[in-house]
Amino acid sequence: MKIFTDSACDLAYADLQENDVEVFPLTTLLDTGEYEDMIEIQADKVYEMIARGGHPKTSQVSLEKFLSGFRKAAEAGESGIYISLSSKLSGTYQAAFLAYQQLKEEFPDFDLRLVDSMSASVGEGLSVVEAIEMRDAGFTLDEIESRVRFTAANVVSLFTVKDLNYLAEGGRLSKSSAFLGGLLNIQPLLEVINGELVPVEKLRGRKKVMNRMYERLRDEADMIQEQNVFLCHSDDAEAIEEMRQYIEEHFHPRRIYVNTIGSTISSHTGLGTLGLFFLKKYE
Repeated sequence: MKIFTDSACDLAYADLQENDVEVFPLTTLLDTGEYEDMIEIQADKVYEMIARGGHPKTSQVSLEKFLSGFRKAAEAGESGIYISLSSKLSGTYQAAFLAYQQLKEEFPDFDLRLVDSMSASVGEGLSVVEAIEMRDAGFTLDEIESRVRFTAANVVSLFTVKDLNYLAEGGRLSKSSAFLGGLLNIQPLLEVINGELVPVEKLRGRKKVMNRMYERLRDEADMIQEQNVFLCHSDDAEAIEEMRQYIEEHFHPRRIYVNTIGSTISSHTGLGTLGLFFLKKYE
């Protein structure tokens, strides 16, 4: 059984390779050219461009890439599951769906399950890790699909960003709100709700928004000591280490994953982004 995902999951590429997960790269567009996320470019190059005042762009995984990757599994007689970036944030899921429909005409017995993670970054990665653990434990494809759909429906995906202008450029905030927020040191708490990134609170100062994220974890995480908790950041190792230590000391989850935000997501959020991901229902 094959596990597929895309580069927006922000898990370490070496770890995905080691765990036999095939990654479909989104494309990052810099002033120097176009690059396959994770494979041809790493996040630090995007961070450098943003720090210079540049504005990277991204494009979804192409239909052709999905056809090529899925075809190999179909020809080998393998089943599989593909866990995607939220379909509300990218056309990548739809491209995967179209590719699968085309291949079904040629390989009618090809069994591929497509699951919209309804999240981004390691919120998507959380579901990928669940799939890896279950595959390695010998669960069936039906059982894995059921669990991944459950995690996709129950993941809490929280973000905060330093540069409100990046959200304004993406249409998440008005430019006037971003300007005033910068003057007043307003830090937004954002959440992926029904697959879309939504500003849910505005707090003054980074420390207050981090404390609010801890409160959400305390109040909403189910069976926290049984869960994997996921953290991510774009070029703010100090803050994410502070978060890791606090969560370890106060909540004692099963494991804390800490990852950098990759080229795709950081191109839209800018530098200094922090993310926290957990399940509101665990079972």
